[in-house]
Amino acid sequence: MKKADIFEFYRRLAEDNPSPETELEYGNDYQLLVAVVLSAQATDVGVNKATRKLFESVKTPQHMLDLGEDGLKQHIKTIGLFNAKAKNVIALSEILVRDHDGEVPADRDLLETLPGVGRKTANVVMNTAFGAETFAVDTHIFRVGNRTGLAKGKTPLAVEKQLDKKTPDPFRLGAHHWLILHGRYVCKARTPECWRCVVADLCSFKPKSAAPKRKS
Repeated sequence: MKKADIFEFYRRLAEDNPSPETELEYGNDYQLLVAVVLSAQATDVGVNKATRKLFESVKTPQHMLDLGEDGLKQHIKTIGLFNAKAKNVIALSEILVRDHDGEVPADRDLLETLPGVGRKTANVVMNTAFGAETFAVDTHIFRVGNRTGLAKGKTPLAVEKQLDKKTPDPFRLGAHHWLILHGRYVCKARTPECWRCVVADLCSFKPKSAAPKRKS
């Protein structure tokens, strides 16, 4: 995709959604971190349903430790891989209390040392909590990057590097949110809804899918 087309690609996404944000519900940086860890291989809708009650009482790492692993499991048992996730959340909470005064570090490398926190999770937290220009590549963004021609790569890291290289300044902070929402609701995995896509003419995907026919 040409430089001018990339700018126009983002400009249209921004015009369509001027204030993109995560669909995860949270009240502070720690709750965001927990929610993103829980969202691995799960939907934001499912995570929000599980964390609404949890976050009413758990607002800090120490609150989480007071709740305990078994107590956490009762809140998140509807989420996939909840046993492993509960163990990781308790472990990362212990580290935050012990080594970071209960605060989430604004450092991607430090975040990646926490149990259950990989590069994608660290990038989400850095972008959403601390306003860093990071590109968290999940399955949606990996698909959109490759399918549209915006940022092609065989691995999430390769796509991330392409996005970092090609995304122009006015759109770097919101790029992650625009792309994930576009992949979630328009550029879907099985059948992309090209007929209502604001960037369809800039996209390299062929053939474009047509609008479904109305039943008579």
